[in-house]
Amino acid sequence: MIAASDQAAVSAQLGRTARSIHEIGHRCPCGNPDVVTTEPRLEDGTPFPTTFYLTCPRAASRIGTLEASGLMKQMQDRLAEDPALAEAYAAAHEAYLAARDAIGSVPEIDGISAGGMPDRVKCLHVLAGQSLAQGRGVNPLGDEVLDLLGDWWASGPCVSP
Repeated sequence: MIAASDQAAVSAQLGRTARSIHEIGHRCPCGNPDVVTTEPRLEDGTPFPTTFYLTCPRAASRIGTLEASGLMKQMQDRLAEDPALAEAYAAAHEAYLAARDAIGSVPEIDGISAGGMPDRVKCLHVLAGQSLAQGRGVNPLGDEVLDLLGDWWASGPCVSP
């Protein structure tokens, strides 16, 4: 059961009613949720592959700036050149799928994780969300994003539910 205060915080962060939250995936040092773990099928029946959904608008904004900087292309290029990185990224994909399958099976999205995994980089928000929710060491590119974010929470909570 998701606490009403967490539901309110996530809805305020997103600017809309939060839906299909399975659990709080990670809590920001400020105390608010910053990642929710979502159900693999939304309440309306829609398959939803983004298991670890980054909700903090400050972190999301900073990640958007990183995406605009060309970081995704640099990471994509490194995946093609670094077999060890590619192997670790593929393992992150498998960890993502295993986490989602532990919540529930949705045949329409079997084998599909998020963020471009296992062989592309297309959403740094997803990669950072996975690193926050599953911990450092699971997704090497998500860990790199977190390293580049800095202390997004330092000025206090992003919302007050």
